[in-house]
Amino acid sequence: MPMIRRNLAAVLRRVATQYPVVTLTGPRQSVKTTLCRATFPRKPYVSLEPVDRREYAQRDPRGLLAEYPAGAIFDEIQNVPNLTGFLQEEVDARPGPGRFILTGSQQLNRLHAVGQSLAGRTAVLHLLAPGLAELRRFSNPPSDLMAVLWTGAYPRIHDRQVPAARWLADYVSTYLQRDVRQVLNVVDLSAFTTFLRLAAGRTGQELNLSSLGADAGVSHNTARSWLSVLEASFICFRGNGAHRSSRFSSTAATRPSVGATPA
Repeated sequence: MPMIRRNLAAVLRRVATQYPVVTLTGPRQSVKTTLCRATFPRKPYVSLEPVDRREYAQRDPRGLLAEYPAGAIFDEIQNVPNLTGFLQEEVDARPGPGRFILTGSQQLNRLHAVGQSLAGRTAVLHLLAPGLAELRRFSNPPSDLMAVLWTGAYPRIHDRQVPAARWLADYVSTYLQRDVRQVLNVVDLSAFTTFLRLAAGRTGQELNLSSLGADAGVSHNTARSWLSVLEASFICFRGNGAHRSSRFSSTAATRPSVGATPA
């Protein structure tokens, strides 16, 4: 997919001159892989999504790293969290800057291994969907802010002119089937979908987990657990305002806000 110039590209290049490892996280379909490959075109690209490659990385991580002595882009690093421990050993032995670029679609527990194993060795950046200024770089950009608020900001919607309602519905389906089931043992996906929509309706409001859980028909603890998954996968954000309570900013709507993750 052709890529517009992303504001984060300059930051990505800069930190790659300062750290041996750069980790880029963000929601699915925010074109992390495209950005990394465009920014570092000479680096070998290794996707850890295919099962055979994932199993090889788990079985023989040293062998995998030995194939890329000058470094590489490792995509979907959360699929092989143990690899980060071997990366630590590798960059400690040869700490040249910008050797490895890691991408991950989630801030989930499996990505915590990056922080634990590579503390002080990696810069961590977050790539969200394009902001309004970035969207204006498309050949047929949205006409105004309200149009963006209605369609969302994900690149494929604007680059390929895919109808937003269809694309976002597919995104939700994929998110529920892949990410949620990988993290939580959610048996009733329809209940989780209801929770997702109720969370969207609370955008910009004070967060009340008891009320949210009750409306969704789940316990307070379940609501807390499910909300943590939405946050970890960039579906919603919580901001601390001037008051002691959190103010909820959910992007879990069928029409997400600029730069936000749809659901």
